[in-house]
Amino acid sequence: MDTRKDTILITGGGSGIGRAFAEALHARGAKVIIAGRRREALEAVAAANPGMAFETLDVADAADIRSFAARIVEAYPDLNGVINNAGIMVVEDGIDLDIAEQTVAINLLGPIRLTAALLPHLKTKASATVVNVTSGLAFVPLAATPTYSATKAALRSWSQSLRHQLAATSVEVIEWAPPAVATDLMPGHADNPNSMPLADFIAESLALFEAGGAEILVERVKFLSGAEARGDYDSVFRTLNGAV
Repeated sequence: MDTRKDTILITGGGSGIGRAFAEALHARGAKVIIAGRRREALEAVAAANPGMAFETLDVADAADIRSFAARIVEAYPDLNGVINNAGIMVVEDGIDLDIAEQTVAINLLGPIRLTAALLPHLKTKASATVVNVTSGLAFVPLAATPTYSATKAALRSWSQSLRHQLAATSVEVIEWAPPAVATDLMPGHADNPNSMPLADFIAESLALFEAGGAEILVERVKFLSGAEARGDYDSVFRTLNGAV
């Protein structure tokens, strides 16, 4: 992905990591289109960044994704990148089917459906990129958010398979796995001293995108992402979740 020249769609671009990365790419010269459900938030981001475009999208709605993809390809024929960033993270007390089903629809089916809708267009480009935002919790789950952790693990697996399937095409598939970052993804994250400052996360991630590679893993997430390779998975799981 060329962070200075590409035309890039970012879902969940109205706040948090999506907004911060959209603004960073925009400042570097990329053409950025942000998408999300809340028009007011998107309008505010676009107004603060003249030249940035926005479109509303409900990634939990399969029909909306299909119509959105058709509009985007027509309006932005140079589109050659999509960052599947939109997601929710909700604490579950036991099994809460409403939360679980909504989380799967947004965090997993949303990226799969949007990528499927845009892939025929992306394949026509000399160089194109699909970025799937997973999480450090794709490697070691947080027991308090079981469905969130599971969807991120599934998206990581799906990204690996998609990358293999598209290896002979012009489309690159990248997994971007953040640690806990100081955003409002969950109550308390923004003020938690253990969360990585957003500006630091974006700066380190940008450097990693420029260096290239199939996985974008800042140093802060490697405590989780490297647990199995180090042989201390059980210890990391207990550190994250407490002893039973």
